[in-house]
Amino acid sequence: MSRIRVAVLFGGRSGEHEVSLASARSVMAALDKDKYEVFSIGIDQTGRWITQGDPMALLTEGVANDASPEPCENANEELPAALRRRELVPGTTKARFPVVDVVFPVLHGTYGEDGTVQGLLELADLAYVGGDVLGSAVGMDKVIQKAVLRAHGIPIVDYVAILRSHWLAEPDAVVEEIEGRLAYPMFTKPANAGSSVGVAKAHDREELLSGLALAARFDRKIVIEAGIDAREIECAVLGNDDPIASLPGEVVPSNEFYDYHAKYVDNASGLLIPAPLDEAQTREVQVLALKAFAAIDCAGMARVDFFLERATGRLYVNELNTIPGFTEISMYPKLWEASGLPYARLLDRLIELAMERREDKRRSRTRYEHDH
Repeated sequence: MSRIRVAVLFGGRSGEHEVSLASARSVMAALDKDKYEVFSIGIDQTGRWITQGDPMALLTEGVANDASPEPCENANEELPAALRRRELVPGTTKARFPVVDVVFPVLHGTYGEDGTVQGLLELADLAYVGGDVLGSAVGMDKVIQKAVLRAHGIPIVDYVAILRSHWLAEPDAVVEEIEGRLAYPMFTKPANAGSSVGVAKAHDREELLSGLALAARFDRKIVIEAGIDAREIECAVLGNDDPIASLPGEVVPSNEFYDYHAKYVDNASGLLIPAPLDEAQTREVQVLALKAFAAIDCAGMARVDFFLERATGRLYVNELNTIPGFTEISMYPKLWEASGLPYARLLDRLIELAMERREDKRRSRTRYEHDH
């Protein structure tokens, strides 16, 4: 039996570029080489696609991001014409990339987790791991996501959404509006980013101003959320139309909150798996995770993050991550391992789900034929 050809896609034009590289290394190392023929596709921080040589080495060493581009033909024959003019990193060749059976995007953040790459793969009629265009886009945009969750009766913390242009034009008015609706402490974050990129905690007006400035560096929309004293609970979801939820886990941040440094730099944060919850709380987390997954029309996978308020015991959905981290310390694979699904088998299942989803889509007609 021939091996399944899997293209692992990583890097990208995102503040989470380095996180993507770390996740992709783990995925490629764990894919069973007896089952899969693995190809790597790197995207540098200028948007150039690298398909020849060793894309991971080029991006890791920074060669790709600093090199002067030269035009070349796109490497994948199956991609649409819009992609057939790309820039090639010097030192690689113009050889064509073989047609693949499934693409595994390990792209975190903008231009990868937000529906853009998913739309490209839809046009190319390729199976791909993870959510579709809609689920990915809604999962990425925290403003739209919160509106959808609230419309489905899923509890979320109070928040304010503003546009960067409004804040730059009338900063005093915007700050007064925020302070009129939320009490300190509060969190500022870009609407379209992940891995705590651009997130800050504000205890007063001075910190609010600096937090807004930080978030505005990463997106045109900014979310300001009420800060509550809460435990941070996470639950992994896996599946398409009939998804399942893992055992919940708990994050014990090494910093005041689970910021980028705590996630990826100091390795000092604690992960409690399973989370120390009673049976009713565990079930509530799982039910809400599945409800949130369905609400944004997600597919394949997602990690659903929660706040469990200490004083009241109330559970709030914080956000969904449709391409969660896949490093050796990432919560998503660890939660499934604790739930009885080892890392390599998890990757198998995600690839199976991707191919099942593509076949299901092919059942839909794309041309209307009048029945006489």
